[in-house]
Amino acid sequence: MSGLPPCPQCSSGYTWEDGAMLVCPECAHEWASGDAAAVEDKRVWKDAHGNVLQDGASVTVIKDLKVKGTSSVVKVGTKVKNIRLIEGDHDIDCKIDGFGSMQLKSEFVRKA
Repeated sequence: MSGLPPCPQCSSGYTWEDGAMLVCPECAHEWASGDAAAVEDKRVWKDAHGNVLQDGASVTVIKDLKVKGTSSVVKVGTKVKNIRLIEGDHDIDCKIDGFGSMQLKSEFVRKA
């Protein structure tokens, strides 16, 4: 293995050096060799309207959300306090009054 970092855009391991740049042959993405670490460290979570979310923020649900495994629904306008941002498909970990601990997708909330 050459020890080159994977592509930050498509995660391909087949990157190669072209002078001072790194190139991905699968998606044709080009980046500077020092930029790969900066891209990974700066994950930004945004709500449905593009506002940046932070740990401890309060959000409001903008769509009725069915709770998997039950007949309950988290209604539009439900305010969720003290969120925690996590990696993954459901990127908000929180506690909702009346429902308990659950995970939400940031695309279904707006910053309160």
